[in-house]
Amino acid sequence: MLLGTVLVLLGLALGLVLGGAEPASAHAALRSTDPGDGTVLQRAPRHVTLTFTESVGLRDDSFRVLDPGGHRVRTGEAGRAGGRSDTARVALTGELGEGTYTVAWRVVSADSHPVSGAFTFSVGKPSTTTASVDTGPTEDPLTATLHKIARYLSYLAAALLIGTAAFVALCRPPDPAPLRRLLPAGWWTLLGATVALLVLRAPYEAGAGPSAALDVAALGDTVATRPGVLLLVRLALLVPAGLFLARVTRGDRHRQRTPLATAAGTATAVGLALTWAAAEHASAGIQVPVAMASSVLHLLATAVWLGGLVALLTTLRSSPDAATVARFSRTAFASVSVLAVTGVYQSWRGLGSWPALTETTYGRLLLAKLAGVAVLLAAAAVSRRWTTAWATAGARAETAVRADVRERTPEPAGGPAGGPPARASEPSEPQPSEPEPSEPEPPTDVAAHHRGLRRSVVVEAVVAAVVLAITAVLTGTPPGRAADEAARAVPAGGVLPASVTTVPIDIGTSGRGTVQITLDPGRTGDNAVQAVVFGPDGSLAAVPELRLSFTLPDRAVGPITAELVDRGGYWSANSLTLPLPGTWTMRTTVRVSETDQVSETRRIRIER
Repeated sequence: MLLGTVLVLLGLALGLVLGGAEPASAHAALRSTDPGDGTVLQRAPRHVTLTFTESVGLRDDSFRVLDPGGHRVRTGEAGRAGGRSDTARVALTGELGEGTYTVAWRVVSADSHPVSGAFTFSVGKPSTTTASVDTGPTEDPLTATLHKIARYLSYLAAALLIGTAAFVALCRPPDPAPLRRLLPAGWWTLLGATVALLVLRAPYEAGAGPSAALDVAALGDTVATRPGVLLLVRLALLVPAGLFLARVTRGDRHRQRTPLATAAGTATAVGLALTWAAAEHASAGIQVPVAMASSVLHLLATAVWLGGLVALLTTLRSSPDAATVARFSRTAFASVSVLAVTGVYQSWRGLGSWPALTETTYGRLLLAKLAGVAVLLAAAAVSRRWTTAWATAGARAETAVRADVRERTPEPAGGPAGGPPARASEPSEPQPSEPEPSEPEPPTDVAAHHRGLRRSVVVEAVVAAVVLAITAVLTGTPPGRAADEAARAVPAGGVLPASVTTVPIDIGTSGRGTVQITLDPGRTGDNAVQAVVFGPDGSLAAVPELRLSFTLPDRAVGPITAELVDRGGYWSANSLTLPLPGTWTMRTTVRVSETDQVSETRRIRIER
C-alpha cells in the first residue's frame, strides 16, 4: 500500500511537470550585442561581444561566425569582456570583407541551463546573400525530457530521504522499522538520478541526442564545469549519508541518536541542499549570499514537511501513535514558518516588480504555487484538528480502560481484608465464575478520528506533490526580474531586440518575401531606420519604392512618415522622431512594380 501511495504521488508530480511545463528556457537572457543585431558598420569589428542578464559559462563552440557565403570565419578562443562573468567575447582574427555576417552563439546560464541564438551585422553594406544558420532547438527534445525526469526524481528522492530521516529523529515514532524501507529507497533513487544528470549534462548543454552521453571526453569536460562539480559533490555526500542509513536500517537506535550522528546527518542534509542552491536561481542575480542561505533553508523545510508527510502516512498505517502525530504537527508548523519567510524573499527577488506577477510565466507559476500552498495549509489545518480530536479521544479511552479494569478486578477470597473470616461449619456457597479481565475494544470515536486523520494526510500529501511539481517547474523558468532586465536593456552598439520587425509581403509573381525593419534605438525621440527587402529564397530583393509610416491611435498622433532613401540594397532614414511611448501602428508599403504595391501593418512597442 505504501509503495502504491508513493508511486501515485510521483506520477502526479511528473505528470504535471512533464505535461504542463512549457519548453525549458534558460535564465540568462541576452541583454545586448556588439555589433548590434542588423547594424551596418563602416569598418570590420575586432571583437564580437555579448552581454547577458547574469553570469554565463562558456563552451568550446560558444561562437560561430559565418561570412555571407556561409563559410566559417577564423576566430580566437571565447573569453570575457573586461573580466565580467556576464559577458562572452570572441576576437575576429580573420579578414572581414564587405557583406553581412552571421554570429551563432551558445552559452550556459549560471543556473545550469543552456541558451543559444544568432544575429547578423554588415560591413560596408548588406550583402545580396546571407548565411542561413539553423541554431536548432536550445535542447534536444529527448535529452531534455530525460534530463527533466532525472532532475525531478532527484527533488522527490531528496525530500523522501531528508524528510524521513528528520521524521525519525524529531518525531520519535514508537516503531521506526517500517520507515527504514523508505530511507534506502530515497537514497538509491537520488544516487541514480544524480548519475543520470551527470552523464546527460554534456548532451543537454550541447543540444545533442542522448547517445552523446556515451562520449567519455565530453563527460571529462562536464566534470570540469560548475554544474558537473556540484553533481560530483552530491555523489560524494551520498557516501556518508549511506553509512548513516546503514546504521539506521540495522536497528542500532541508541547509536543513531548520539549528538555526533545527529550533527553529521544535519551537515549532510545542508550539503545536499547546497548542491541545488548553487545550481539554480540563488546562484545568480542580486544578493547571492542571502539568496543561497534562503534557498538552502527553503529546500530543507520543504523536505522536512513533504517527506515527513510520506513518513507519517507509513506510521499511521503500521503503528499509529498520537504522540508521534502531535510531534510531527509541531515540526510541520515550524517548517511552514520557514517556508513562508524564505518564500516571500525568493518571490521578491525573482519577480522584481508587481506587474511581473501576472505578465510573466514565472509570476503566473508563482501564483499557481501560492494557490497550491493555500490549499495545502487548509489541508494541514484539517489534519491538526483530527490530530487533536484523536489525542483527546485516545486519552478518554485510556481513562475508561483503567476504570473498567479496576471495576472488573475480583476481591480476594474470604472477603475484604480485615473482615470476619468465613465460618468453617458453614460451607461456602458456590460463587459464579468471574471472567478474566480483558482489554476493552477502543471506542468507536477513536477509530473514526484515526481514519479521518489518515484521509486528511493523504489529501495533504497529494496536494504537496503538486506543489513540489510546480516548484520544480519554477526552477526551469526565467525569473521575472531577469526577463524585465532583458526587455529594458539597450544594446551597447545596437538596438533593442523588440525593435527589429519582420513583415511578410507579397512581391508579385516571384512569391512572398519579407521586409526586415530596424529602429535604432527603438525608443522615444530620434531613431535611425533601416529596411531590407528579402525575396522568397532569402536573398536581397530590389523594389522601386518603400514607404514607412507610424501612427499612435491611442493618442491620435500620426501618421509620421519615415523619409527612406535607397542605399543600394537596403533603405534607410537617418532620423525619425517618435515623440511618445506606447504601442504604435507601423504601416509598410512596398511598390513591387511600376503599377503594383502592397501594404502591411504591424504593432510595435516604443519605450520611453
